[in-house]
Amino acid sequence: MAKGIVDTSPLLCQPAPRCGEHIYNPLKQCCDNDIILLLNDTRLCGSHCIYWPCFQHCCLESSSSKNQWVVRFKVPGMKPNCRFSPISTICAQEPHPTSSQTDTAHSRPSRRAEFQAISESDIL
Repeated sequence: MAKGIVDTSPLLCQPAPRCGEHIYNPLKQCCDNDIILLLNDTRLCGSHCIYWPCFQHCCLESSSSKNQWVVRFKVPGMKPNCRFSPISTICAQEPHPTSSQTDTAHSRPSRRAEFQAISESDIL
C-alpha cells in the first residue's frame, strides 16, 4: 500500500470461539461439554484425584475385580478419548461394586501417580 493512503477494505476477522450458544475468551476460559470454565478450574476424578477439565479428562477403567480412575490429557483438536489419550495420573483403585473384597493397599494414589502429577504452572 502506498504511503499516506488509507485502506478502506473490510478487516478480516477470525470467528470468536463458541461454547454452545455463548462466546468465550480462550486466553482465560475453555469449553467443556458446552460449559464455559475458567482455565484454572479443577474437578475430582474418583474420590481423591484432582484434575483440570480444560486440559485433562477423567476416565474410569474397570477390570473384573477393580475400578481404577485415570486422568488423561486432552489432545488438542480431538474429542476426549479414554482409550487412546496419554495418561497424566493413575488414581487410587477402588473395589468393583460386585467384589466383596477391599484392598487397602490401593486406597491412596500410587507412587507412580505422585511422581507423574503435574503442577498448575506446567499447564498454564
